[in-house]
Amino acid sequence: MNRMRCFLVTSVVVLVASASLAAAQQQNTPHVGYVYPAGGQQGTTVQAKIGGRYLDGVTNALVSGRGIRVEVVGHDKPLTQREITDLREKAAEMQKTATTPAARKEIADIRMRVGESLRRNANQGLAEIVTLAVTIDADAQPGPRQFRLETALGLSNPLVFSVGQVPEFQEKEEKNAKSDSELPITLPATVNGRIVPGDVDRAQFPLRQAPQYMPGDVDRYRFTARKGQDLVCIVSARDLMPYLADAVPGWFQATLTLLDASGREVAYEDGFRFQPDPVLRVRVPADGEYVLEIKDALYRGREDFVYRIAVGELPYITSIFPLGGSAGAKTVVSVNGWNLQANRVTMDTTGAEPGFYSLTAGGGNLASNRVPFAVDTLPELPEREPNSVSKHAQRVTLPVIVNGRIQEPGDLDVYSFQGRAGDQVVAEVRARRLGSPLDSSLELMDALGRRVAFNDDHEDKGAGLLTHHADSYLAATLPADGTYLVRIGDTQRQGGPEFGYRLRIGPPRPDFELRVAPAEINAGAGTSVPVTVYALRRDGFDGDITLALKDASDGFMLSGGVIPAGQAQVRVTLTVPPVAMKESVSVSLEGRAAVQGRTVTHRAIAANDMMQAFAYRHLVPTDGLRVSVIARGATRAMVRVLAPQPVKIPVDGTTRVRVAFPLPRAFEKIEFELSEPPDGVSLRDLSVTQGGAEFVLQADPAKAKPGLRGNLIVTVSGERAPQQNQPAAARRRLPLVTLPAIPFEITRK
Repeated sequence: MNRMRCFLVTSVVVLVASASLAAAQQQNTPHVGYVYPAGGQQGTTVQAKIGGRYLDGVTNALVSGRGIRVEVVGHDKPLTQREITDLREKAAEMQKTATTPAARKEIADIRMRVGESLRRNANQGLAEIVTLAVTIDADAQPGPRQFRLETALGLSNPLVFSVGQVPEFQEKEEKNAKSDSELPITLPATVNGRIVPGDVDRAQFPLRQAPQYMPGDVDRYRFTARKGQDLVCIVSARDLMPYLADAVPGWFQATLTLLDASGREVAYEDGFRFQPDPVLRVRVPADGEYVLEIKDALYRGREDFVYRIAVGELPYITSIFPLGGSAGAKTVVSVNGWNLQANRVTMDTTGAEPGFYSLTAGGGNLASNRVPFAVDTLPELPEREPNSVSKHAQRVTLPVIVNGRIQEPGDLDVYSFQGRAGDQVVAEVRARRLGSPLDSSLELMDALGRRVAFNDDHEDKGAGLLTHHADSYLAATLPADGTYLVRIGDTQRQGGPEFGYRLRIGPPRPDFELRVAPAEINAGAGTSVPVTVYALRRDGFDGDITLALKDASDGFMLSGGVIPAGQAQVRVTLTVPPVAMKESVSVSLEGRAAVQGRTVTHRAIAANDMMQAFAYRHLVPTDGLRVSVIARGATRAMVRVLAPQPVKIPVDGTTRVRVAFPLPRAFEKIEFELSEPPDGVSLRDLSVTQGGAEFVLQADPAKAKPGLRGNLIVTVSGERAPQQNQPAAARRRLPLVTLPAIPFEITRK
């Protein structure tokens, strides 16, 4: 991280009422890594454990949707290193004189407590455990929900908790004491488990050297099935935890095997098309007992390798066609899958805005999985075969959305349209983003077959759960009047009825979407916190986007609310009310821009910036943006930037900025830092007065370019002097406050 620093050494008063608590607020953010079990059946109460860190003072859990009530039962933390050392020394002393069974039992108990704490502390991000009683109403909507914990330090990140429809089973915590241990279940069922470390004793490792992953165990479930049953086994693992920062490939990679009573393999799956979670379907070959076995493909194990497996004659959609329809219309959708009551459903989008919706189908008294369905306002038409070669190209009139399929391996679909020189044309495929296995390629050609433009993969940062952006997109300016061809195929030369697509061809439709991260904001009363807003620009839109809070409570204020033209993101600050709130609140952010002479407004979708496999980052949408205003780190008055905005910084020049803030307590040293500044912008010459501070912003002509705009985020920290008789090493630097975002512009001299 590029950080510019400016120091002032003196005896001064500082910005916050309690700097140590402010440090806790900013550094010790509540974090949760798993919930286990990760769901429960309608009409039941489940005791769930959540593993995480910095969960002191947990009071409640927020759950999206209706029909779920949560009670906090307990919060357990492992022993600290000091406590472990003390207990080890105590056990060693007791061992010298232990002669009675009671003494030997106490020594064994101490060793067990130490071993358990060492095991949990080996992954400190999961070391604390909060136990919840989760009551699920009988009519609660089935499907995934999101859990967040409310703690003394604010809100945690969300976790997925699913509401199921069939009886549930949970593996025993002392499972797999023997390698052949199996849990008996009756179908239909949902089983809940974890692939935890096997027999390796983590207590043998020093606390800071214990490996994060151990060889994982294998979980087995035994059930009775009848010949001819159409069994479907659906694993949810990556669905529950989409990304793990410290794992390769970035999630628990489950494999699923069905064995008969003799141990012979009947079926095996390690994924479902492009999805990592397996879905296994088998027609039961004979009456008898069967064993379902799940493990990690890389034989790893960890406490957050949580899974759910739904097993039985369950309805499951494998594909639909078309993948979308027109807004305000009823679309008849062909549905393929297993154990479905009908092969067609009607999707009614009356009153629906363009976007993505969920489609389900019935099977008995159970609802199937959800699949995405796209809604748009452009004219639509179906693909007509034959159209595999240029001379049979299907004629279309722009703009249009074609609903088609790559029917068989090696198939190509070709469409023709009339264009004029200078026309701008966009062709975009939506397939992988709608659950299709198609890995598209897209080519624009003239009537003689000469290539005008080509694209294979096009990244869409709005599709945060995809790791392979397999949909194609191209934009081109037509070189001459005449006939043009658009050809679509599968880059892997695969095909089949499930390889559907929606192909949009027409002039650009400039637009944008917004994401705001993080989705949970924890702020001391009266303080400002940085938030990043991402602009997902569509079809060449590159104008300014003005940001504003929508329907926010009094006391909330957004600073730096403009995403400059051509930029993909901006860091802003949210200033919260000066009084702590008992409960978190929902906050909405929207962006407004002028697009082709009209004003367009879109709500920012809350997301979390998640890391996959140590390197890759994804914006994963959540159920909303929530803010927790806590008492820690509260200021006595609002911090204000006393400068005309945007602050104009001349190339190879400087600008002075004054800041007003309250001064309630003494520190020896104050530091102002530019957090993640643009290249060439630095902060220097800090001076502090009773009423605030003044500093200089400078632009380096070799790096800072005239016309650059954005926001500067300035953080303030202070160094607390050691108490009397304390060594100099006891000095502590603590974060104090973040200034409201300072809009800037680099200007010429």
